[in-house]
Amino acid sequence: MREDYKELDTMKRVLITGAAGFIGFHLARKLLAQGMNIIGYDNMNRYYDISLKEKRLALLNEYPNFIFIKGDLADKAAVDQVFNDYQPQIVVNLAAQAGVRYSIENPGAYMDSNIIGFYHILEACRHQKTEHLIFASSSSVYGANKKVPFQVEDKTDSPVSLYAATKKSNELMAYTYSHLYNLPVTGLRFFTVYGPFGRPDMAYYSFTKNILEGKPLQIYNHGKMFRDFTYIDDVILCIEKILCNPPSRHKNDTQYKLYNIGNQRPEQLMDFITTLEQCLGKEAEKVYLSMQAGDVYETYADVRDLILDYDFAPQTTIQTGLASFTSWYKEYYLL
Repeated sequence: MREDYKELDTMKRVLITGAAGFIGFHLARKLLAQGMNIIGYDNMNRYYDISLKEKRLALLNEYPNFIFIKGDLADKAAVDQVFNDYQPQIVVNLAAQAGVRYSIENPGAYMDSNIIGFYHILEACRHQKTEHLIFASSSSVYGANKKVPFQVEDKTDSPVSLYAATKKSNELMAYTYSHLYNLPVTGLRFFTVYGPFGRPDMAYYSFTKNILEGKPLQIYNHGKMFRDFTYIDDVILCIEKILCNPPSRHKNDTQYKLYNIGNQRPEQLMDFITTLEQCLGKEAEKVYLSMQAGDVYETYADVRDLILDYDFAPQTTIQTGLASFTSWYKEYYLL
């Protein structure tokens, strides 16, 4: 554990971008329940079912200490207005155009949100002298690396999707701002986050839907893939611990740190599907396909830095996590 570790300070004002998104919603709700003042920012785009985002937002709006602003990160004036009006002390940037496969079809959306939008966040944090910026990166930055587990120090200069390239760019941009403007920044490389109120575009969600509806599952690379699945509650606990603890100053006078946020336990895709079938009590019809462009064979997080600094790492099993997700899914969709 860090010698200078600070417990959560509920008096801090926190801006969460992507607050109506999967991780943003869970983080905002957890912090709101502890009494923190949260400013949520989201453009409510229609990349997936807008009603799910609206339901998340409705649950957040039940808290009197929550303020929501609808806006786009690509709109610099709107971003600056939020910072000027509310002067957040901590910023958690979770807003981004997500999805590896969608980035092949619609690259422009990723440039607008993930590059231009993130630049606007960095500029606003710089001028407001934000105490700590935390931003979402992704395990996708490791590309098709063969060495496992993935360590933060590994080379990440061979992305296999534009989504991954934008996340790597975010890391470089954030490091530069930290170095030039003394901005304390922490980047989080998330590994396949799943759970209740998740993203319908992700495989575990669409697999659940198809199994229950009796539709076949499209399984790429004939199921020969491994993923480090990370349950949402573990992810939120990690962010909560990091929130009030900006990186220590390095010898080069930079306050910048990257962490892998993963379960450090890659699961074979077919084992994951079997567990999902058991939770649903129904076997899936399966269609086996070749590897899809942008996909990688394996993800596997090395989280030693996280354990060293915070004495914590994700550890929820897929049996526990998928049981929780499928229970929520049936209740949410009245099945």
